Amino acid sequence: MPDLHLIATFVIIAATIVAYASERWSMEAVSLVSLAAILLLFGAFPYTGPYGGPAATGSEGDVLGAEQLLAGFSNPALATVIALLIVGQGLFATDAMEAPARYLGRLGGASSYRPILYILIGAGLISAFLNNTPVVVIFIPVLVVIAAKRSIPASRVFIPLSFISILGGMTTLIGSSTNLLVAGVARDYGIEIGFFDITGMGVVLALAGSLYVLFVLPRFMPERRAELAAGAKSGAQFIGEITLTRDHPLVGTSARAGMFPGLGDLTLRMLQRHDVPHLPPFEDVVLQAGDTLVVSGTRRAFSKALSQGRASVEKEESDREETGHEAPPGPDYHLAEAVISPGSRYAGRTIQLSGLRPRFGISVLGVQRKSRMARSGLSDIRLEPGDTLLIGGPMQAITQLRGNHDLLMLEHSAEAVPQSRKARTAVAIFAAIVLASAFSVVPIVVAAICGAVMMMLTGCLSLLQAARAFDRQIFLLVGASVALATALEATGGARLIADSALGLMAGAGPAVILSGLFLVMAVLTNILSNNATAVLFTPIALGMANGLGLSPEPFIAAVIFAANSSFATPIGYQTNLLVMGPGHYRFSDFVRAGSPLVIIIWLTFSLLAPWYYGL
Repeated sequence: MPDLHLIATFVIIAATIVAYASERWSMEAVSLVSLAAILLLFGAFPYTGPYGGPAATGSEGDVLGAEQLLAGFSNPALATVIALLIVGQGLFATDAMEAPARYLGRLGGASSYRPILYILIGAGLISAFLNNTPVVVIFIPVLVVIAAKRSIPASRVFIPLSFISILGGMTTLIGSSTNLLVAGVARDYGIEIGFFDITGMGVVLALAGSLYVLFVLPRFMPERRAELAAGAKSGAQFIGEITLTRDHPLVGTSARAGMFPGLGDLTLRMLQRHDVPHLPPFEDVVLQAGDTLVVSGTRRAFSKALSQGRASVEKEESDREETGHEAPPGPDYHLAEAVISPGSRYAGRTIQLSGLRPRFGISVLGVQRKSRMARSGLSDIRLEPGDTLLIGGPMQAITQLRGNHDLLMLEHSAEAVPQSRKARTAVAIFAAIVLASAFSVVPIVVAAICGAVMMMLTGCLSLLQAARAFDRQIFLLVGASVALATALEATGGARLIADSALGLMAGAGPAVILSGLFLVMAVLTNILSNNATAVLFTPIALGMANGLGLSPEPFIAAVIFAANSSFATPIGYQTNLLVMGPGHYRFSDFVRAGSPLVIIIWLTFSLLAPWYYGL
């Protein structure tokens, strides 16, 4: 007779899954309520017995309490995911993936989806020989850039990336940590699994699943785009100016066909030399120290010019005397947009005499006006109500503008200037993480955390940017899910499900038993986690093979492939957690996208495994 703890655990798990899938409440709220419910259950009614959940171990007579149930918040997989999100933020903050994305974009030609297809196929192939978690980490930043450039919703590409890497990891022993875990348990029973022993059936399953992932799944994924800052998604032009100091990188640049290539995406509207204006076209002109360039460009163009040292920010005179040049802004330097309000005290003033820098600690980098502006230097422009200013400064200074009635800051417009000069450093840190984890120099959690710390210590991103990369949805989802899985295993719920399913198949043929075993494991791997399912079912599968007098090979393969079928929930595998943030996914997105794939893998294995293994 099931006891109170077992029944209540099943009820809480079922209610949690339904609440996640319904999307009537936020994922954070559901996670907190389910966590509180399971803590209350075992706190008010202590449970004593043997337990061995994914986050806790115990023996007969131990009490399963809050310490074990909350251990999921210190789970190495959770720490790994959060650290890798910070590392990915460092790659974004330095524009390190700009060049690889451009190269892959050229390979795709005019097609919008072909570059994505090449990346997904490459990720699947690499995952066969490199653990699929670092593979996903490698391709996430590249996909972010390509999806943005091709105007493809991020939600259409990141679940396919996770799924294709899991499918590729099924094909060799080292493709997934689950495979190695099953091999380790089987070795304890005297069974050795070779590197390519699962490759034949694994390739068949991967091909069947890949057809769905590559050509069917993207068509019905939701078009959920990332929320971009107002200035980032706007193509509006700002007028700004650049003063060339003696060591400015543009000094000595000659015009080519009337243009200056060193300006990048900025357009030169007027050149002031010794207070004499020069208008385009600029033929046979060589830029000199002391020149003032009046330029126009989008917010993105100004941001890129700042990051590469082609544009400069206003500094105090004392700072200029100390340095002698304008250094690129640091990782805490942000650009934002603010509007001159009707009746503003700044209306009618020139930017030079506005007093914005001494009062707020910000610099005005550009002005955008709906009406036509005369060709003049930025400092000579008289501000009018409705003008939009492109301002720059530390985040703390920009935050002080909120609530100001003279200068209305556009909400969510603040974005950090990319630290392009740190791109090589960020790539080196990222490569070190991948190599250290791929060759098992240190555990991936150690490599990821050290990499995240190095991103901040080297100035690739600020502490504020790192904090923004922290995803509370993932943090609460994993912590609550591990607590539920621990309770399910501790109370014998997982074993009860396995025994009941096997009891229903008693007397059936080997093919039916193998198919039923696969289905039970494929369902549980999306609730418990792939590693917990693998450890729980490997001894069961070996016992079934011995009882039927059959080779253990097909049953071991069933455990590996079924435990890897963690497509239907984000908690099934950590690559699913890695893509939740970049893809802006909900729990139900994985249910809708992954459930058909689980069925495809199950049916393919059920139909072909008896023939392949000679059952």
